Amino acid sequence: MSNAKAYSAASATSPLASDTIERRDLTEQDVQIEILFCGVCHSDLHMVRNEWSVAPTVYPIVPGHEIVGRITQVGSAVTKFKPGDLAGVGCMVDSDGTCPQCKAGLEQFCPNMTLTYNSPDKHLDGVTYGGYSDSIVVDQRFVLRVPSNLDLAGVAPLLCAGITTYSPLRHHGVTKGKKVGVVGLGGLGHMGVKFAHALGAHVIVFTTSPDKKEDALRLGADEVVVSRNLDEMQQHVNSFDFILDTVAANHDINAYLNLLRLDGNITLVGAPPKPLEVAAFSLIMGRRNLSGSNIGGIAETQEMLDFCGEHNITADVEVIPIQQVNEAYDRLLKSDVKYRFSIDMASLKSE
Repeated sequence: MSNAKAYSAASATSPLASDTIERRDLTEQDVQIEILFCGVCHSDLHMVRNEWSVAPTVYPIVPGHEIVGRITQVGSAVTKFKPGDLAGVGCMVDSDGTCPQCKAGLEQFCPNMTLTYNSPDKHLDGVTYGGYSDSIVVDQRFVLRVPSNLDLAGVAPLLCAGITTYSPLRHHGVTKGKKVGVVGLGGLGHMGVKFAHALGAHVIVFTTSPDKKEDALRLGADEVVVSRNLDEMQQHVNSFDFILDTVAANHDINAYLNLLRLDGNITLVGAPPKPLEVAAFSLIMGRRNLSGSNIGGIAETQEMLDFCGEHNITADVEVIPIQQVNEAYDRLLKSDVKYRFSIDMASLKSE
């Protein structure tokens, strides 16, 4: 076992603060990663504050599942990586490998998946600790290769926000000639716009904020619709092949269902706190589909990273030192960031 510097929270009301945690010794299949950057995901905030009853938080908690770093050591049976390689770790660090989902490359739906943090740790007595730390040890099966041409601070959020938006776009066949909508222009939405544009689709952003139009166009949108403007919405009825809904607040899903063409699909990746009311006729009249999506499997996440390398895609980030993470959480609640925070973990060295 070895010690690692980290930031943890001791309770739902405690701020994140400097801590020392234990990392396991390498097994023959493990790699050790020096963490260079870790993205801040909204789910980090929810977990730190124990706001999800379906996944009660075990304290102390070390969050962080958007990890980019450099491999410093490998186990004796590791074949995929060597010391010095750039590597990424996303939302999961293990699965059973035997269930139908794992065999299909859909580890994110494994009933025995191990999350990167706050998940029972089969190697140590306790739960897994995440990327708000200077190092991590992970099974090579759950480590990703990071393209060397990309800015590492902007790569970190790809491991969650990136794959969360890339996966449904690919699954539902978004390509050149498709008309695609992106609802919301936040941490998820801005990645959805970049990916849909790079895939060749005609991209339309839906936002409640007219002042986001210029930025949406900069990110790759072809058009911007202010969703509160009924005339603008009406112009697009029955016309979309696919809509990616990234909004985590309560909203009228039927307004977007009615924009889908025959057999069109709208996929939820945002998670509103209350159930959305769906009008049956919004689905029936166009044989429309309402679905959801959750990150992606390891192979698809690697595909996404390679795609980003080819198209020079990263998240738009504000880089912060770890000492500002509590302030970042407060700003996250106010949507006061364009579009993700990325923690420079070199700042931990001063702790």
